[in-house]
Amino acid sequence: MDNLDIKILGRLLNNCRESDRQIGKELGISGSSVRARVQKMEKSGIIEKFTVKVDPPLLGLGVMYIVVSGQNVKSILDQMSLVGKPFFVVPCIGGITVCGIVVKENLKEKIEIIKNLMKDIRILSIFEAESSYTDSNLTKTDLEILEKLLENPRQKIEIISKNVNLSTKTITRCIEKLNENDSIQFTLVYDPTKINEFIPHAILAWIDNDLKKTLKILEKKFLDSFLQIPFIAKNQIVLFMYSKDIYSMDELVQKVRTTENIKSADLFIPKKMIFYNDWLKTAIKNSKTSPKLHLIYQTN
Repeated sequence: MDNLDIKILGRLLNNCRESDRQIGKELGISGSSVRARVQKMEKSGIIEKFTVKVDPPLLGLGVMYIVVSGQNVKSILDQMSLVGKPFFVVPCIGGITVCGIVVKENLKEKIEIIKNLMKDIRILSIFEAESSYTDSNLTKTDLEILEKLLENPRQKIEIISKNVNLSTKTITRCIEKLNENDSIQFTLVYDPTKINEFIPHAILAWIDNDLKKTLKILEKKFLDSFLQIPFIAKNQIVLFMYSKDIYSMDELVQKVRTTENIKSADLFIPKKMIFYNDWLKTAIKNSKTSPKLHLIYQTN
């Protein structure tokens, strides 16, 4: 991989529906060159699949994040299944695994349950996403289109239109609406072990003050090192970044730690990324049965 490849990968991580032509225009190359590079990354296994990431609170569900010592994914999933459904599991270098669990209700109670249940797995950190009143503003039509995009997030509007028997104008308007929703991301799953020229990594920063202000500071300071947009969970900001070697990576971590309002920062280098959509398919199916035109949820 070269600098253009990693930039293209970053663009697709943030929005895999962005056209080859648009990506090429912003990077100064042709759309056909972008397409060739994407196909090459798919063939080599760097890009494993395109997918849709939806934050559970958008559909009235809670989510807890757990960092554990150990990498027996089956054992971790078996124990987590007692309180909820898996959102993602990311084994990292150093014998650490980062997990997300989707839960229906009583998040704080579920956190205590998981602490008591996971006796043979050492929990390093466990926290919940910010609970909030969410006006998702989604309609049944939006959900139907989202359901189709789960099958292939990059499929053409004309194909979706034919499959759901709606006009291309309606589909276009719907996808634009979904794209503008911060809780929905058209993205991809990649294999970190096959990116030889760069080191993808995540820095979990614990914030001691104004979260939004700190995020703006981090974005301004580290924009050129971002692989994808940061993720916020309560008083944490997760920075998805890349470095050329371990020395520049260590330098980035130290710079994050000395940034204003940062209480502490931990480094995670992923070995594999596993995302689960079973919870999402079930949530969409249940939401489509709602008699309401617009979906409004309160998570707790």
